[in-house]
Amino acid sequence: MANDMLTSFGRPRRFHNLMSADPPGTRFPSAGITPGSSVLGIRFDGGILVSADTLVTYGNLARYQNVDRVIKISDSVLLGGGGDFADIQSIVRTIDQKIINDHCRDDGASIKPIALVNWMTRLLYGRRSLKQPLKAEIIVAGIEDGCRPYLSAVDARGSPFENYVAASGFARLIAVPLVRERKPIDRDFSLKEASTLIRDCMRILYYRDTRSIAQYTVGICTPDNCSIKGPFKAEENWAIADYVSGY
Repeated sequence: MANDMLTSFGRPRRFHNLMSADPPGTRFPSAGITPGSSVLGIRFDGGILVSADTLVTYGNLARYQNVDRVIKISDSVLLGGGGDFADIQSIVRTIDQKIINDHCRDDGASIKPIALVNWMTRLLYGRRSLKQPLKAEIIVAGIEDGCRPYLSAVDARGSPFENYVAASGFARLIAVPLVRERKPIDRDFSLKEASTLIRDCMRILYYRDTRSIAQYTVGICTPDNCSIKGPFKAEENWAIADYVSGY
């Protein structure tokens, strides 16, 4: 027994190799280390608005408070990222490398919003199938064919959803019903209506979401160009807190 221990010293033993595999019932963290919360996109008659607060949390700590989660991909595409910000950065780096490869070919091709959404569905679903999921939710906004506004969301499982409103995180529960309630029946939102909705939704999310702050940025994509405005600050009034009781 002693000789066996001496000869195997410094080398992995057989039972140790068995223990290196994950035993049945092993649980892994399902949340990102530094997540960002809500992203909201609204389509209007001349383009798209995408908004997100600038907070990335570390547990319950509001660790990074000046992070722009609305990212300009090209002159016709914006991307908003919710979920683990490290995974969002990884996705953006992958997209940037694809754009560089397209420039190197010099064939005049550029990435379009629908193509980007299709690619994101394959990327996120593929990583999920490999049991190495990217814990990120993507909002893609852009102008297709030079004139048509396009807005879609892709969740962490690679499922896309195209509509006049798209959201991630807590905004799916709070902001999306508010946008749908104010949607005109026979037409799209105007730029003024969409801007007012963005402002109202970001204020409500700041009130209701513990992983949100008052500062946010807004990306706007039109046939002319895509740009990111801000940061802005949500209006707040805590006078009503005096009437809250029972907690």
